[in-house]
Amino acid sequence: MLGEMVIDGVDVTEDPDGDSPPRDHAAELLARIAAHDHGAFAELYDMLSARVFGLILRVVVNRAQSEEVLQEVFLDVWQSAASFAPNKGQGRTWVMTIAYRRSVDRVRSAQSSADRDERAGLRELNTPQDGVAEQVELRVESRRVARALEALSGPQREALTLAYFGGYSQSEIAALTATPVGTIKTRMRDGLSRLRQEMGVTP
Repeated sequence: MLGEMVIDGVDVTEDPDGDSPPRDHAAELLARIAAHDHGAFAELYDMLSARVFGLILRVVVNRAQSEEVLQEVFLDVWQSAASFAPNKGQGRTWVMTIAYRRSVDRVRSAQSSADRDERAGLRELNTPQDGVAEQVELRVESRRVARALEALSGPQREALTLAYFGGYSQSEIAALTATPVGTIKTRMRDGLSRLRQEMGVTP
């Protein structure tokens, strides 16, 4: 008899012998979106938008810009759903990867002007308020993390992005990516080690 399991709104039914692959509801919706199904798009948005926005906000930090990136991500999903290849990964991971890349692109494009604005703003303040200083620190740190993540392998970056920006547990990441939990743990351990090296952080 098959056991039933639900992960973040996704109905995942597993064969006790491991013969049946988990259902990928996001992939099913993407296939319908590729055929311009507006209902499927609305369902995918309702299912993933909160997680996607959380990822974007952690990278971009600025809430208004994060909302803009969220719109860009789902516009991209609508326009490029036909390019999703179910045999290469989970639908949810595909959407989260688009969100991560869009977020990094926004950070990079805004970096020069943001740095200038931050320096100018701080010079105008005789005593920077804690909130202002904290926002500056968060933005700088977010850019450092985004750059360091680019140095990781694809699987390591995917695991850490889903865990620390998407808020998924190791078991959820394993289910989403159809990868053994032990492999996910290894990728995260090795990825964190490399991330520390890239950021010059001593363990």
